[in-house]
Amino acid sequence: MNTAVNSCAADAGKLVLRAALAILILFHGYAKITGGLGDIVGLVAKHGLPSAFGYLVLVGEVVAPLMVLFGVWTRAAAAVIAMNMLVAIGLVHTSQLGQISNTGGWAIELQAIYLASAAAIALMGAGRYSVGGVNGKWN
Repeated sequence: MNTAVNSCAADAGKLVLRAALAILILFHGYAKITGGLGDIVGLVAKHGLPSAFGYLVLVGEVVAPLMVLFGVWTRAAAAVIAMNMLVAIGLVHTSQLGQISNTGGWAIELQAIYLASAAAIALMGAGRYSVGGVNGKWN
């Protein structure tokens, strides 16, 4: 197969991965915007962190996914999503790390796939189908 075709397919694959991750995480961000951040702020404070840190969830679930979706500073934005998922796993899901769900999957498979996808995007970058372009800063 020719290199140009491989490159186009790889860039299209990056776009699909970016769009899937960003859109699915944005649903969580939308729920935080419409439902409020009281639960998150309380959870963060309960774990001994400044409650203001709870508002950073909007960066990880709204700002960073939009940047990933459009391909602007994609690697950095994907790293923020990955960090957001690590914090979510640490604060909410640690008791489920060794558990299997009722349907036979890992209890935190959703969080794990978000984390893995964000890590992959942070490593690969946005590709050519992005606002920042293949040579854009942090793309």
